Amino acid sequence: QLQLVESGGGLVQPGGSLRLSCAASGFTLDYYNIGWFRQGPGKQREGVSCISTSDGSTYYPDSVKGRFTISRDNAKNTVYLQMNSLKPEDTAVYYCAAVPRTITNVQAMCVMRIGSSWGQGTQVTVSS
Repeated sequence: QLQLVESGGGLVQPGGSLRLSCAASGFTLDYYNIGWFRQGPGKQREGVSCISTSDGSTYYPDSVKGRFTISRDNAKNTVYLQMNSLKPEDTAVYYCAAVPRTITNVQAMCVMRIGSSWGQGTQVTVSS
């Protein structure tokens, strides 16, 4: 059974950093694109970082470009999201999702919020 489990969320002050992890089980990352999405209070779900685990290509929207970095460790079947220079507007529940890479590319995955499997989410709160 395909499963994604997020961890690493928490409370951080503005300007701080967090690293989120997305551990996959029941499938091999190599054949999937993995994305991080977030949904803040009263907001639509937004794709913030997506990666192809086959060639490492990535996509970031302008809202996080230069601050967030997505990476993967295929040996550990885990994808990470390093978040730096966090802002209060980054406060949200962060989800990871997977989609077979034959279905869509990483930009479309993020922009159109495409995922065939989703994790439960981890809360990130940026506040002083």
